[in-house]
Amino acid sequence: MDQAMYPTSSADIARKRRELAPKQLEAFRAFSAAAFAAGELDARTKQLIAVAVAHVTQCPYCIRGHTEGALKAGASEAQIMEAIWVAAEMRAGGAYAHSALAIDAMAGHKG
Repeated sequence: MDQAMYPTSSADIARKRRELAPKQLEAFRAFSAAAFAAGELDARTKQLIAVAVAHVTQCPYCIRGHTEGALKAGASEAQIMEAIWVAAEMRAGGAYAHSALAIDAMAGHKG
């Protein structure tokens, strides 16, 4: 496979986003800045949460960006990997928890 699944971020893509929806982009940037500003949680903790969520949502851009953000905020590689394992457990845990729906459907099946 010669072609990447996702395009590399570029100035052209950023420009096009800005041209197509400038107000929404501005609002999103402000929201992002507010969400990641230090508050009750410090920047490192917020970035580690973002790394975990990015793995659950499987966003390659978010994985790269927030891994870099976590490192810049002082997270260790071991802390980042631990956050990823928490994400993996939560994703698997969701499948396990939702099996109750299948069990309920099987119990009600008149076959």
